[in-house]
Amino acid sequence: MRVSPMATHAPEAGAPEAGGTAGRPRVLLAPVTITPSKPLTPSHLKGLLWTDVMFRATRQLAEVTYRSSHTTYHLCEQTLAFWEFLDRTQGDIGYDDATEEDIGRLYVAFRAEEGRAPAEDLRHYAAAVEEGWVHPAGERVLRLWTAQYAQLGLHDPGLLRHQPPRYDLETALDRLDALGMCLDQRALGGPVHLDLTRFGLPLRQLVTADGRPNYLACALRELMPMAADFDEVVLLYDTELDSDYQQLARVLTALGPSVRRVPIGRVPIDGRIRSARHGGWHDTHARALLDRARADHSDAAVRLGMRLYFIAVLGPGQQQSFRADLLRQCLVRAERLIDSAGPAVDEALTERLARHRGDHLHVNPYRLTSSLMGTRRPAPGLDLLSGVFL
Repeated sequence: MRVSPMATHAPEAGAPEAGGTAGRPRVLLAPVTITPSKPLTPSHLKGLLWTDVMFRATRQLAEVTYRSSHTTYHLCEQTLAFWEFLDRTQGDIGYDDATEEDIGRLYVAFRAEEGRAPAEDLRHYAAAVEEGWVHPAGERVLRLWTAQYAQLGLHDPGLLRHQPPRYDLETALDRLDALGMCLDQRALGGPVHLDLTRFGLPLRQLVTADGRPNYLACALRELMPMAADFDEVVLLYDTELDSDYQQLARVLTALGPSVRRVPIGRVPIDGRIRSARHGGWHDTHARALLDRARADHSDAAVRLGMRLYFIAVLGPGQQQSFRADLLRQCLVRAERLIDSAGPAVDEALTERLARHRGDHLHVNPYRLTSSLMGTRRPAPGLDLLSGVFL
């Protein structure tokens, strides 16, 4: 294992992202993170764009923290085991010139490998991550994503920052135990479970008998110490993770805030939903889509058009396959919307955005973005486009 720390070690990005007057509600947006081991797929883009519009719209009305720490989730077994696989099979090679597809192909090979690395082989990786280390392959992917975030106009919540959770694993488990939500069998050589059976939810393993924490355990380390500081916590995640996020929401609710779950459906490719672990990105990954879009459209139109397609056209479900022709239509429509937008709008931006909140504090990205799509709707104001979509 080569221990080379991240080039950027900025302070934890946990403070509210928008200034405001005293008394404004406080909202925490906590989207599921993406393992930095592959290209950004259409499903990833959908979640990222959905979260970005929610963040930028909601911060007009509330104090918003967008928390997405890769540091926290590097400790998951699939990430540590991939890094061990790279060092074991590739040796001490450099990744500075690798594309996300190059690294993604190695990830596919890793997922196809039978068996798994012994827990003991991953412990020194985990200890290094706690100190701010990231494998060179992971750092390379994060740097590539950073450039794509910039092209898409996405808020960067700290892809290259060392942002450790405030709780270590033992503290998180002790806190769960104090809440009566932990079944710890380690003294008997067993695993640790989240125990929400009194709420009608099944036992959920958090830590294996040999000490490996899963994604949910990492999420609890991340969000439990933060939850009480907010009026509302919004969890954005892949629909296939709904069971785990029901459990996470139940724990966070016990700590005080209102918790909202926002499941976002994946994007089928040619009618099939496949995990990125199987590859098959072809020409639908973020870099390919951006290269084609930017060849024919302005940067502003690309940012707005991507949001129109991945949010308003695809919607929250996962019924529609990715269609390049519909994405092109959205890019053309975005050019027209930008050209027709004007500064004169009778209603304040905050009032227009508040209509898309429903009974919660955050703005619903689907309702807001869809409001731009009607053929007879008035032209959007420049304040809305520049403040939320561009």
